[in-house]
Amino acid sequence: MARERIYLYDTTLRDGQQTPGIDFSLEDKLVVISMLDQLGLDYIEGGYPGGNPTDTALFAAERRTKATFTAFGMTKRAGRSVSNDAGLQQLLNAKSQAACFVAKSWDYHVRVALGCTNEENLDSIRKTVEAAKAAGKEVLIDAEHFFDGYKANPAYALACAEEAYGAGARWVVLCDTNGGTLPSEVSEIVRAVTKRVPGSHLGIHAHNDTDHAVANSLAAVEAGVRQIQGTLNGIGERCGNANLVSIIPTLALKKHYAARFETGVDTARLSQLTHVSRAFDELLNRSPNKQAPYVGKSAFATKAGIHASALMKEPETYEHVPPEAVGNRRQVLVSDQAGKSNLIAELQRIGIAVAKEDSRLDDLLRMVKERESQGYAYDGAEASFELLARRTLGSVPKYFDVLSFRVIVEERDREMISEAVVKVKVDDEIYLNAGEGNGPVNALDVALRKDLGKYQTYIDDMELVDFKVRILNGGTGATTRVLIESRDGKGNRWFTVGVSPNIVDASFQALSDSITYKLVREGIPAE
Repeated sequence: MARERIYLYDTTLRDGQQTPGIDFSLEDKLVVISMLDQLGLDYIEGGYPGGNPTDTALFAAERRTKATFTAFGMTKRAGRSVSNDAGLQQLLNAKSQAACFVAKSWDYHVRVALGCTNEENLDSIRKTVEAAKAAGKEVLIDAEHFFDGYKANPAYALACAEEAYGAGARWVVLCDTNGGTLPSEVSEIVRAVTKRVPGSHLGIHAHNDTDHAVANSLAAVEAGVRQIQGTLNGIGERCGNANLVSIIPTLALKKHYAARFETGVDTARLSQLTHVSRAFDELLNRSPNKQAPYVGKSAFATKAGIHASALMKEPETYEHVPPEAVGNRRQVLVSDQAGKSNLIAELQRIGIAVAKEDSRLDDLLRMVKERESQGYAYDGAEASFELLARRTLGSVPKYFDVLSFRVIVEERDREMISEAVVKVKVDDEIYLNAGEGNGPVNALDVALRKDLGKYQTYIDDMELVDFKVRILNGGTGATTRVLIESRDGKGNRWFTVGVSPNIVDASFQALSDSITYKLVREGIPAE
């Protein structure tokens, strides 16, 4: 039986940009457009030409995408002709194949926000669709506040949808703008709409204010819609939009949907999903959500030893889909809950071959549990675990010795200044490095990486990305755990951990591990 097509519409660059703290440059938008196009999305909404200089520049030139490149804007204002509406004209003249117009479908908003009659709003919808079609655009109408409007006045909400479809809109998109509608309500209302507008011309645009945006999108598909709008990683105003990174694999990998529907994201593209999600977070300069479904670092991770043992025998025991299908990987975490199965699985992953009966495994397991009882957390610091394992089961080259270090924090002219001095020995050479930074840890990082002699070229592209501190047992004299995230010029990221009653000492442990791990990863010999 032929499967029905579900069309995926991405609004990351327009609705997603309403996320607090996110503001895309023109260069950012071009990078994201390329990512989305390679992933296989059907529609890419670039922004609002005329709304800001960046979007105006974006739509001033043609964008050669496989996806339908789409401009966003408002329907014609009541009381103005099409030719007299500057905003509408900007959309009609934009270099895009499609135009998506937001239209009021709740009579309350027509009265309060637009200040016009219901009939004038319907007239604006009809004339906007006709004008866009005449300009050669594929037309979409985002029926704003549709579900709240339907609950308040179903006849008028339906009239708005019918007006758009009757005028020739390719898609009438039902928007849960306030994000408060529940899946059961979405199902019921969409089924009612399909009696007036064919499901093949209906879309869903869900917001996540009750954490139901993905569920509402899937409920709408079940009820008949054939287009889903959403964003990468679910970004968007307030609580975000429907997360396409969760919706895409659900449609592709869950038999309930995969047997009936298909999208433009084939198997090969689906395997790039984790990379796309994390690369997008990298562009936003934020850390990926470790517990994100499908693509998070913890999505296929297990910590308890009994789970790990079963997982290594039959992955299906604790995995709902194969991690490789979305470009993720299985992770057996090493922690104080670990058994030998966890250790062996993680050692195999990092390329350390060891027999199950090897007594050194018991030493390593005991050491991990002892150190975690002191406050170390290796399930969140894989690089530090790998160094510990290699030191216990084999060897880690001695690249450098830290002979001493000190940090000075002082106020100069009402400005806090941090200076660090680190004395290191590389072979028979001693290096005395000084660094100044934004805080003691930054100063230590600068000083430690300033000159490592013959190893310096291998660490020049390193940088500290994130720094987290946790007080473990209360009080000003408490033990402190520091987790550091580092990355290099190749885009590799790794986490190291340090624990001490002194926050500077804990930080320095993690910094030293980070550099050593980088050199080990690069396969640099100590000789």
